[in-house]
Amino acid sequence: MFSRAALFSLCLASFAAAAGSYTQGDLQTEASIAHLTQSGIVPSLLPVFNPLGYLNVSFQAVGQISPGQALTETQVHDQPSIVFTAANSSVSYTGTTTVIMADAGPVGTDESQGQTRHWLSYGASLAGNGPYTLDTSKGTNVTDYAGPGPAPGSGAHRYVIMLFEQGSSFNEPTDAGTGVQTINLTGYIQSSGLGALYAATYFTVENGTATATPSSTAPVATSTLPAFQALSGSGTATSASHSASSTGGSSSGAMSVKGGLSALLAAVPLVGAALL
Repeated sequence: MFSRAALFSLCLASFAAAAGSYTQGDLQTEASIAHLTQSGIVPSLLPVFNPLGYLNVSFQAVGQISPGQALTETQVHDQPSIVFTAANSSVSYTGTTTVIMADAGPVGTDESQGQTRHWLSYGASLAGNGPYTLDTSKGTNVTDYAGPGPAPGSGAHRYVIMLFEQGSSFNEPTDAGTGVQTINLTGYIQSSGLGALYAATYFTVENGTATATPSSTAPVATSTLPAFQALSGSGTATSASHSASSTGGSSSGAMSVKGGLSALLAAVPLVGAALL
């Protein structure tokens, strides 16, 4: 049986052969899929993950972190700064956004039982012309950022930070000002009318030594991805086959990655299904 990384590499290899050109944004976006797939977040927490870019998350105590980085409770005590970068220069952003951080537990957690919500802010904005900096100052915090505190011996918990489009169909939560609590992420996304998931990343925090042998949450090495090899080998990169544009209708702020990249993203759910 193939590992998560091997299965995803097969998917990327097919895409690399068909596309032949990449941007750094395309590479980082593809890498975010690989990281979340390797960690079991896809498809356990996010059955479908078609990111439109990637996130850079920085904590004051450690600076910018890597996807899947193991951190301590002290290092992630304070609210991080978040920067969203679109897959390529053709992508633009309009509208407001919702940021959620949820504890998806160790690998193998039954996500149908819900997650622990550590941060939920709606009405936030993405400032700048790209990359975009998340600004929650004028938003509403349903749950103020609360640093992780996993139970001793429970293993490495995966803390997933997600940025969603918040369009005209969004229903404002009625529980603003509440603290850390259990949330059913899938149910909340549906009931609140959130739009596209722009991007997501994760880090891990563990308290003490696990009482059982946990599955690995080690992130994928970006340098092993076919996209990285194609990009570094060609010496040049273009975005002609990876253009993206804003979509209209009820999702006025949503973005869609077209061309060759969309073929890869469409295949991701199949890869996720193979991991079950």
